[in-house]
Amino acid sequence: MSMNTGGSKLAMQSDRIADLGRLAVRYSLSAVLIWVGALKFTNYEATGIEMFVQNSPLISWLYEIFSVRTLAVLLGIAEIAAGIAIALHKIVPRVAAAGAAFAIVLFAVTLTFLLSTPGVWENSSGGFPKLSPNPGQFLAKDVMFLAAALWCLGDSLVASRRPHNASSSQTA
Repeated sequence: MSMNTGGSKLAMQSDRIADLGRLAVRYSLSAVLIWVGALKFTNYEATGIEMFVQNSPLISWLYEIFSVRTLAVLLGIAEIAAGIAIALHKIVPRVAAAGAAFAIVLFAVTLTFLLSTPGVWENSSGGFPKLSPNPGQFLAKDVMFLAAALWCLGDSLVASRRPHNASSSQTA
């Protein structure tokens, strides 16, 4: 076996792993948005997000317009729509880009809850930067979701510039 052949095999394996990573990021983000969005139709999830919304200076005013349950359903519809749009990347990358952009807004708003929700910082350990298990660590995971949505946005925008039938090394 020559070094060149081994290098080619490694390159092929690396490309496959990268392709798998792209698929995993895109479709796990899509699945989580759809799953969590569907949960917003349940009473326990509607009441579960209430403390985040009511303490948020950005969106607490929505409770003056909508009930707790109605706002949860509307958020659920938004999350499901974003998740479905992201999943359409191979078919309609511009739609996927719009879904990813909307997911970025959703996660950015959620991350503001780190600043407005009581109990985020573990006071018994000195407060900031020590996160409480709940709600602090629960909210912190959205940093990664925001990053995944940002990557999906960029990837979908790049894909939307390609001619429709052009081959691509990216499979996600």
